[in-house]
Amino acid sequence: MITRAGWGLAAASVLVYAVGAPFGYVQPAVLAVAGLAAVGAGALWTLRGAGLEVRREVTPVKVTRGEPAVAVLHVRNTGRWRHSGLVARDTCRDTTVTVEVPSLARHTARTVSYRLPTRRRGETPVGPLLLDRADPFGLVRRVRDYGRVDLLLVRPRTVPLTPLHSGRRRHLDGLASRSAPAGASSFNGLREYVVGDELRHVHWRSTARTGVLMVKELTDVNLPDTVAVLDTRLSAYAGDDEFELAVDVVASAACAVTRARFPVRVLTGVGELAWARGGPGRTSRCSIGWPWWSGPPPPSRRCTCCGGGGVVGLWWS
Repeated sequence: MITRAGWGLAAASVLVYAVGAPFGYVQPAVLAVAGLAAVGAGALWTLRGAGLEVRREVTPVKVTRGEPAVAVLHVRNTGRWRHSGLVARDTCRDTTVTVEVPSLARHTARTVSYRLPTRRRGETPVGPLLLDRADPFGLVRRVRDYGRVDLLLVRPRTVPLTPLHSGRRRHLDGLASRSAPAGASSFNGLREYVVGDELRHVHWRSTARTGVLMVKELTDVNLPDTVAVLDTRLSAYAGDDEFELAVDVVASAACAVTRARFPVRVLTGVGELAWARGGPGRTSRCSIGWPWWSGPPPPSRRCTCCGGGGVVGLWWS
């Protein structure tokens, strides 16, 4: 691809020749030929084999919104010629990051690093990486893609909170709902076995009678329950930054509850977003990347489903 400097030199060469040729001057013709020859030589320079080994690493691959994420670029020259004027362009979501690679002598390597934007949470694709290679005069440039698209997971930013006071379910003999969090206190019913169920909960009499592996469903009748509600209407926020802040607040409340080993549900305008039983290792679902939803919450997802539990609501005004 001819750069602006290359097109300018070619146009100037043609103009000089057009002005000097009618008068029989030799110098304008020589200058015009030299300019066009420089552009042609630049094209041949970029067409030859690059002889470059390019590798890019994203570290860390999981960050909290606003935390630094760095891409490390390793470039090695395996060819016989020196390379200069290398420019790497990487795409992260809607942002293009440009970084210059120092000149490379033959059989040498360079490592450069650059920051990746983490202002918005979610699964952020990084790449593909484009490497621009120009001739020594910057007249012609060739673009080639290297490597694969890496995935950067940006989680909501959470702060430590004290769990809110939650009520207890008003059921003397357990819950009738099959969606209750699993516990170990009271028998709630039978259901078919799914991968991950403990074998000690298998109900062998029902299994023998039905021919299908059945397990006992146990619930904790005194376990508090919390529901976090996030308003996802586009009109409720002035922009992306306010929405990201709202997600951070809901994620902080949900993670605080799960760290206290209590169950939590996160509801949005399109339905249930996440559910966690609480306890060690149960907070990851509260830190996933949440996209932007719109539309009013359906009636089936109102906060009345939590019985005597606590409710964390978030509306923006």
